[in-house]
Amino acid sequence: MSPRTTPWGTYNQIADSLRGRITRGELTPGDAVPSESALGQEFGVARTTVRRALAALEADGLIKALPGTGRVVCSAEEQKATTSEALPAQYRRIAAELKERITSGDLAPGDALPSEAAIVRKYDVSRGTARQALSELEGTGLIVAVHGKGRFVREPGMGAG
Repeated sequence: MSPRTTPWGTYNQIADSLRGRITRGELTPGDAVPSESALGQEFGVARTTVRRALAALEADGLIKALPGTGRVVCSAEEQKATTSEALPAQYRRIAAELKERITSGDLAPGDALPSEAAIVRKYDVSRGTARQALSELEGTGLIVAVHGKGRFVREPGMGAG
């Protein structure tokens, strides 16, 4: 496995940039979203980072994947429908609650976060939803995963691994 060269949370910055293009009207409903390869070259990141950014926009209902076509910007009606269906997405609600516990000091630097299994039980969600919530926090740099041990609140000044 190669060392991480992309700073934590880069996918959020890419998603925000694309979100801005949509809200400014640079990308309008029905327009094709640039390909993963083109976005990777534009932002100087790996395709996996681009995929995370695009997944965030899909979760927000701003874009959708069309088989054989690629991703396109959703219409205002599609965006409203998606937004009202997922107020907010379960993984975001869980991530927000965990983030609040970290920022309030309930979970201090070095403390272990609940395991995926514990989150599944507590929130009655799928393991994928629990994993996505934890991944969201990892992406913001608040937590770090230690292989074989779990996820922990990041110590101040701790490197991005």
